[in-house]
Amino acid sequence: MRTTPPSRTRQGGSTRLLTVLATLLGLAVLGALCPAAALAQSPGTRAATGLHISDGRLLEANGNDFVMRGVNHAHTWYPGETQSLADIKALGANSVRVVLSDGHRWSENSPADVANVVDRCKANRLICVLEVHDTTGYGEDAAAGTLDHAADYWIGLKDVLAGEEDYVIVNIGNEPWGNTDPAGWTEPTVAAVKKLRDAGFQHTIMVDAPNWGQDWQGVMRANARTVFDADATGNLIFSIHMYSVYDTAQEITDYLNAYVGAGLPILIGEFGGPADQWGDPDEDTMMATAEQLDLGYLAWSWSGNTDPVLDLALDFDPSRLSSWGERIFHGADGIAQTSKEATVFGGGAPDDTEAPTVPGKPTVTAVTDTSVTLGWAASTDNTRVTGYDVVRVGDGAETPAATSTTESVTVSGLTADTAYTFAVYARDAAGNRSARSAAVDVTTRDGGGTPGTTCAVTYRVVGEWPGGFQGEIAVRNTGTAPLTPWTLAFTFPDGQTVTNMWGGTATQTGGAVSVTPASYTATVPAGGTVTLGFTAAKGAANTAPASFSVNGTACA
Repeated sequence: MRTTPPSRTRQGGSTRLLTVLATLLGLAVLGALCPAAALAQSPGTRAATGLHISDGRLLEANGNDFVMRGVNHAHTWYPGETQSLADIKALGANSVRVVLSDGHRWSENSPADVANVVDRCKANRLICVLEVHDTTGYGEDAAAGTLDHAADYWIGLKDVLAGEEDYVIVNIGNEPWGNTDPAGWTEPTVAAVKKLRDAGFQHTIMVDAPNWGQDWQGVMRANARTVFDADATGNLIFSIHMYSVYDTAQEITDYLNAYVGAGLPILIGEFGGPADQWGDPDEDTMMATAEQLDLGYLAWSWSGNTDPVLDLALDFDPSRLSSWGERIFHGADGIAQTSKEATVFGGGAPDDTEAPTVPGKPTVTAVTDTSVTLGWAASTDNTRVTGYDVVRVGDGAETPAATSTTESVTVSGLTADTAYTFAVYARDAAGNRSARSAAVDVTTRDGGGTPGTTCAVTYRVVGEWPGGFQGEIAVRNTGTAPLTPWTLAFTFPDGQTVTNMWGGTATQTGGAVSVTPASYTATVPAGGTVTLGFTAAKGAANTAPASFSVNGTACA
């Protein structure tokens, strides 16, 4: 059974009072716990393999400074969503933090699965941060596992990870201590780092902070030098998670500058922007400060959250970015604007300043009431073109519309019977951007006979057994134009839970199920049908869903 990821809420109600006190003090307590003098300058460059730390910076093997610009992806709960890595890359990210399980709390990700993740990251030219999530909130959450158990899991993956030091960073355990006695974080963190080094790991190791990753009591900040010096290789980077604790600019800049001033490496390994019941994180300052200080950031998270307010993409669909996703990928100091691909993938040299040539004027190849498909002639570059940014032009301004790694894209979410103007930029591996292409004007259809508004669904149970069953759903396009893209929605009335699906990908919250197509079912021709199969868990009753809809419209 697929387990939904835990909420990214960072604090329980019992800890809110302490958080408020820390906020009122303006983190003065943290400054007292760890004045700048306590964080002495880091040692000089040490021998390293692949990605490594030198003078407080994360470098590639060739000495190129590498600044992470990416997102988190909940692979362990959604192992079928491997297309997400390509989608994340297409939006401009240069790195991804991948959620894994060591088997303590969730189903263990096997060596073969981890090897496949690494291969897919490399194929999509992404630096891969691998993390064990089972340690989340240890000491406060009774279900959490230990860093020692996580270290044993990594050692079991040594054959998979050996030789991948150029491409993989090992994040030992996610948020490996809660709010109960967070001072207990230091010793097991040091022990886990030493255990991996004794086992022969040469990778850069990432360690998360206590207090559910937010370090609001300053334990990691106060003990950063101790932990860093315990790693004989010097290849260790600290990760702070910034949610509602960090709701003022001063808190953010004080925390990050303390590490930079001391020559200690740090990045924002997770952060959120949407407000929650404890506050409103200041993501603008987080991103601006990270850019100013050349620090990495990895936004939480691509899709599939228990609380969908933190989904960057809705239902794992890169064409349906949330407002949070638009902020991360296309906003000020965002990924599209600041990300540079790692040079290990054969991209531009660190001093590459030559922009790609201008793409060809877009041509319109398909139009519906809510989307247009554009194509254009490719750009060229002295190294390699890595992607294209499509913008909407109007009233003297530009609005990001879509990104693509190929010379075509479908822009969705448009308004029927509305005129739009689009143009294209090209990007290279060094982050250089071309001049804007010539623009094309297009008007969406008026909505009459809109593809996706006419459909019929057939549902049947193929086989049934105690505790489970196999079902089949046939989606028929009764309209006069091809149906693409599409999303099927329905609700199970008796607590049934999809465990596996072919022909599409299911996400489920309670009884509500949303299905997006596989590549081979993505288009339903006029008068045509695609069939989805699935297995599901059930209780004593197995009543069929009462209704189905496609793209929000009820089907027969």
